[in-house]
Amino acid sequence: MTTDADARTAWRQLADRPRADVLVIGGGINGLATFRDLAMQGVDVALVDRGDYVGGASAASSHMIHGGIRYLENGEFRLVREAVVERNGLLAIAPHYVRPLQTTIPVFSTFSGILSAPLRFLRHGAGRPKERGAVLIKIGLVIYDSFSRGGGRVARHAFHGRTRSLRALPRLNPGVRYTASYWDASLHDPERLALDVLHDGLAAGGDRARAINYVAAVGARNGRVVLEDAESGEQVEFTASVVVNASGPWTDLTNTALGDPTRYMGGTKGSHIVLDNPELLEAAGGREIFFEHRDGRIVLIYPLKGRVLVGTTDLEHDMHDEIVCTEAEVDYFFDLVRHVFPGIAVDRDQIVYRFAGVRPLPGHGDVAPGFVSRDYRIEGAPLAGSDGSVRVLSLVGGKWTTFRALAEHLADRVLAALGRPRRRSTAGVQIGGGVGYPTTERRRMRWLDDNGRNLPRPRVAELLDRYGTRATEVIEAIAADPSDAPLASAPSYSTAELRHLARTEHVVHVADLLLRRTGLAFTGGAIGAAEEVTRTVAPVLGWDEDRIVHELRAGIAAVRRAEPDAAGTDSDVSVLTES
Repeated sequence: MTTDADARTAWRQLADRPRADVLVIGGGINGLATFRDLAMQGVDVALVDRGDYVGGASAASSHMIHGGIRYLENGEFRLVREAVVERNGLLAIAPHYVRPLQTTIPVFSTFSGILSAPLRFLRHGAGRPKERGAVLIKIGLVIYDSFSRGGGRVARHAFHGRTRSLRALPRLNPGVRYTASYWDASLHDPERLALDVLHDGLAAGGDRARAINYVAAVGARNGRVVLEDAESGEQVEFTASVVVNASGPWTDLTNTALGDPTRYMGGTKGSHIVLDNPELLEAAGGREIFFEHRDGRIVLIYPLKGRVLVGTTDLEHDMHDEIVCTEAEVDYFFDLVRHVFPGIAVDRDQIVYRFAGVRPLPGHGDVAPGFVSRDYRIEGAPLAGSDGSVRVLSLVGGKWTTFRALAEHLADRVLAALGRPRRRSTAGVQIGGGVGYPTTERRRMRWLDDNGRNLPRPRVAELLDRYGTRATEVIEAIAADPSDAPLASAPSYSTAELRHLARTEHVVHVADLLLRRTGLAFTGGAIGAAEEVTRTVAPVLGWDEDRIVHELRAGIAAVRRAEPDAAGTDSDVSVLTES
C-alpha cells in the first residue's frame, strides 16, 4: 500500500536536493511547456505549483486552439501570424487532442462597422460598439487566410447567403443575412494535453527534471526562494541561477512574495457554462458558433463531449477576490443563446458545469478589456537579496494556442542567462500521446488490432481517444488488475484506470481526478461519481476513512465552487449589461 509519505516522494526529492539551474514557478500550460523545453536542452530544472497542475487560468479555457481572428482588429498581426503557425503545428504534434474545428459566424448586416471599427481601434475600444457587418468580417477572414498560406492545414473560409445558411443551420435566428465559416482547431482535453507536456519534460530530463504540485513559493531569503509544501507545511530554501515566474494572473502576487512587488498584470475574468441541451447541441450542427453579441463582445456556442459550452465574458478582476461564474454571467449566456437560436429554450436546470478563470493579461489602464493585447512579453529583474546573481524572468501574457512558441522564447532567455546554447527546437516534436497517433481510419484500425488483445475493442478505442497512444500504459495497467470493473456511477471509466492515474499522475486530492485527470466535471458526472472515485483510489493513496470523508467533501466543494451559492453577489450585472 502506498502511504501519504510515498505520494509526496517528489517533495522529498526536492527537499533533499534544493537546487537546480532553473526554478519554474507555475504549473499552467506555459510553465509546463517551458519546463519541457528546458528539460529537452539538458538543463537541470525544477517546477513547482502552489495548487494542482493546470489548476488556474489554463483550466478555464474555451477549449480552442485558434489564430485569433478578432485580434486583427487590435492590430496584433505578429500574434495572429504566430498563432496560426502554432495552430497548424499543434494539429500535427498533438493530433490526439487538437483537431480541426469548423467555426461559423452568423452575420446580421452587410456594411455595419466599416467606419466605426478603425475609430474603435484608434480609441482602444472606447465608444459605443457597432455591429461588425459582412464586409468587415470578409476583410478579416481574407487576411486571416493569408497567414496560413504555404503550409496551412485547414480549409479557407466560405461565405453563404441567408437561404443557404438556414438550410445548413435551420434553427438560426431567421434575421441572419449571411454566415461566414472558417476553420480553426478544437482542444478536446486541455488538462490532459498539459499533463502530456509535463510527462514529456520529466521523461526528457530524467533526474535533472523535477516537478511537484501543491508547493508554493512563499518568499526569498539569502538569495534563495523559500518553498513550502502545502501538505506538510515543511519549508526549504531553494537555490537556482534563474527563476521563471510563470504564475499567470498571479505573477504580481508571486513577485511580491519574492520581495519585489510588481504591477505587470491586469487580467480579465472569463466564465463559461456547460449545458446538457440536446436541442441546442443538434442546432449547432457539430460546429462552433462564434459571433458578436449585442454589446460587442465576441462569444461562442460550442458543441463538445455531447454537451454545449457557452462563453465567454471579459470582466475586470482583482486577483485577491474569488474567481467564480456569477448569476449575472449565466443570464448573459442565456441571452446570447436566445439571440442566435431564439426558438431553443435554455434554463439553469440544464447547466451541468460552470467555470471561470482570469486571463494573464498585462495591465491596461483605460483600455477596454476586449482590446487588451493578447500578446506576451518577458520582464527581467534580480531576485531580492541575491545581489543580482539570480535573475527572475516574469512572463506577462500568453495563451493556450501559442504555448510552444512562447516556451521556446522564454527558454531562450533562460539559456542566454545561463550562457548555454540551445540543443534543439521543440517545433515539430510530437507531444505525449500524439507520438504515433493514428490519424487515418486505416491506421486507427491497425493500432486497435495491435493493442487490443487484452481488452474489448470498444474499450481500447475509448482509451485511445482519451489518452492518445499513451493509452498503452493504461491498457497494461487495466489488464494487470483482475479486480478492474467499470464505475457504477460513470461506466466509461474503470477502477484500474483511476488507480493508474492516481499512482502515476501526481494526484494529491480527489479533486485532481474529478476536475483535471478525467472529464467527469465537464460532462456533469463528477458529483455523482465523487464517492466511488474517492474510495477507488484511497488504497493507492493510503487514505483512511477520515481522509476519505475529508477528500470527498473537498472534492465536491471544488466542483461546485462556481455554483450560485458560492458566487455570492450579482455585482457584475451592471458591467455585463452596459453597452
